[in-house]
Amino acid sequence: MAENKCSEADSQMSGEYETIKITKTKNKCPIGETVGKQNIAEGKIPVLSCEGACIRGEIARLAANLVAKEQPYARACHGEAISIPDSAMAKWVKGAAKVVMIDGCFLQCHGRILENLVDEEKLIRFDALSFYKKYTDLFDVDSVPEAERKKVARQVADWVLAGLKK
Repeated sequence: MAENKCSEADSQMSGEYETIKITKTKNKCPIGETVGKQNIAEGKIPVLSCEGACIRGEIARLAANLVAKEQPYARACHGEAISIPDSAMAKWVKGAAKVVMIDGCFLQCHGRILENLVDEEKLIRFDALSFYKKYTDLFDVDSVPEAERKKVARQVADWVLAGLKK
């Protein structure tokens, strides 16, 4: 399979919006409420990531989990933050002083969603693929051995943490 090369012009934001409808619910995740409130009280910085099904999304997700183990970061649930606007998780993400977003590739799917949820100056974005530059011709997570996935995710997490210290 050919490597997917995207020109800078192709990856520019168009400024146009897509609208999706999300069915409302009165439900809230009990543990999400607890964690959201706790993270607000502790001033934690939310870390979100690409959750794509491909290897690039998996590496971003694993890296976000590693970053979130460091102080003052914690993992946030993007589904709840986006689709349950009055939840503690959403309030935490929207109200945090900073929000870390690790996208899996140049499409920046979750980053493009978050830029409409979080003030631009608060959103700190990382494109993991631009750092490690591998697996552009692979989709399946299992196409990369688990040990290698974890190694690359650790490298991405270390890169993100170094970038956050600047």
